Amino acid sequence: MKLSKEEKELLQSVEKGEWRSVRGVKKHIRCFKDYARETVRKDKRVNIRMSQKDLICFQKKAMEEGLPYQTLISSILHKYINGRLIDKAS
Repeated sequence: MKLSKEEKELLQSVEKGEWRSVRGVKKHIRCFKDYARETVRKDKRVNIRMSQKDLICFQKKAMEEGLPYQTLISSILHKYINGRLIDKAS
């Protein structure tokens, strides 16, 4: 099996003994699973007012993407608050 450069470096690091076991690994795994579950859970409703023109634009774009328009709006808001919404005009 051929390994990539990154895989070779990782294998060498393991073979040199540079890795240590994590104490309480099951607790850490459980904690990260909880974080992931909370991240994707959608349990809150929000009502917003917007112009009919904007709503129609969202609906058209969502249809092009094959998504419900509410999902598209939620995705855009999520990207914005996490600093990942990129302005193409810049």
